Amino acid sequence: MQGTTVETRARWLALAALCLGTVMIVLDTTIVNVALPAIRQNLGFSETSLVWVVNGYMLTFGGFLLLSGRLGDLHGHRKVFLGGLVLFTAASLACGLAGTRGMLVAARVVQGVGGSAVSAISLSLVMNLFPEPAERAKAMGVFSFVCAGGGSVGVLLGGFLTQSLDWHWAFLVNVPVGVAVFLLTLRLVPRGEIPDGERHLDLAGAATATTALMLGVYGIVGGNEAGWLSVRTLLTLGSAAALMATFFVVESRVRSPLLPLRLLRFRNLSTANTMGVLWAAAMFAWFFLSALYLQLVLGKGAMEVGLAFLPSNLIMASCSLGISARVVNRFGIRRPLVAGLACASCGLFLLARARVDGTVSADVLPAMLLLGLGAGVAMNPMLLAAMGDVEPEDSGLASGVVNTSFMMGGALGLAALASLAALRTALLTESGIERKAALLGGYHWAFAAGGSLAAIAAVGGALLLREPETRAAEGTAPSLH
Repeated sequence: MQGTTVETRARWLALAALCLGTVMIVLDTTIVNVALPAIRQNLGFSETSLVWVVNGYMLTFGGFLLLSGRLGDLHGHRKVFLGGLVLFTAASLACGLAGTRGMLVAARVVQGVGGSAVSAISLSLVMNLFPEPAERAKAMGVFSFVCAGGGSVGVLLGGFLTQSLDWHWAFLVNVPVGVAVFLLTLRLVPRGEIPDGERHLDLAGAATATTALMLGVYGIVGGNEAGWLSVRTLLTLGSAAALMATFFVVESRVRSPLLPLRLLRFRNLSTANTMGVLWAAAMFAWFFLSALYLQLVLGKGAMEVGLAFLPSNLIMASCSLGISARVVNRFGIRRPLVAGLACASCGLFLLARARVDGTVSADVLPAMLLLGLGAGVAMNPMLLAAMGDVEPEDSGLASGVVNTSFMMGGALGLAALASLAALRTALLTESGIERKAALLGGYHWAFAAGGSLAAIAAVGGALLLREPETRAAEGTAPSLH
């Protein structure tokens, strides 16, 4: 922690509180994926517009991560973390009470703002709580385990709530969790020191980056409907590209940039974030499209969908808690990361072979096991690679960069792959193919594209990532500074 010495026991108790906050965010994401078909039917979303229930959240989540990380660095990590908890919990209540499409998407947008603060600050707090390499590797393993464990709980809880009650409870469950995390954080997480000096926020950078990303996803999601060469699509995507270019110009000139371009000179940070964009695109498409395949093609209920995801999440959790940290300690960060991404890629390509009359055991389970193993092995070294080069005073900002890469990769990738699936489905339907077969044909294209993205990330990591220059004695993690 910044300027604060925390006893070992207190640090691990503080980690538990931070992990519980992270569980709430992960829980929300996986629960919503399972509830999507019920939300679509109840509120009348189209297959393409349903993406906005996910992307409305991810866009503001990713768009505000850099700003959230910077606010934590300037005004105190715990203060920003608690503010994010309050906003996320209130928005979850609004989602649970939503009776229209507009209200639900609007509440999800606000939820993303609160979630960005919780995620950006929790990671930076964990990194600062555990500065020693060996302890940091263990703490990051616990943190990754919590993310995966939250997914395991989320798919089951989402299936149970959606099937036994209704989809509104998929959001309302966040309310008691948010209150508990708030109280535990007040008691267990130290305040930390707030730096002196000027506290300038780069609002121009935040506005241009967020608007650019939102326009980009809007253009991709609406491309099939409006036409990829239509004036609307070209204007939207062109404006997004222009705003993103403006963002980098702003960052090179302002006194206190939201994203100091000097961070891009850190090789591992830049490489890991690029890999994170590709990997997140594949992973979000996996969760989103697998749930639709199970329900719309195989006809499974919400609880059955939750059970289908359980093996992958349990494997992911097991790898993250123990195996991943030991593997990193022995082999470094590059080889486990590349192996995990390659394993996940194979899982996605297996899903691209799923049958219209398939079964969970033959067509889904093998892919889920590979994806769970790959994600569980890759998550810890990817975070360590991205965060290991930066100094503690930049940890909040670097944490925001990492999470922004993941969430923006997920948002843009999901929009692109969902649009690709919808395009292929429309073409097959027009040619006279039966509806379920047409849907599956679209999912096949999207899964194959996601597998290709994960494979590209694996190759990039193998070629570009470097191990830390110094290694501790056997049995400890690589030196991260």
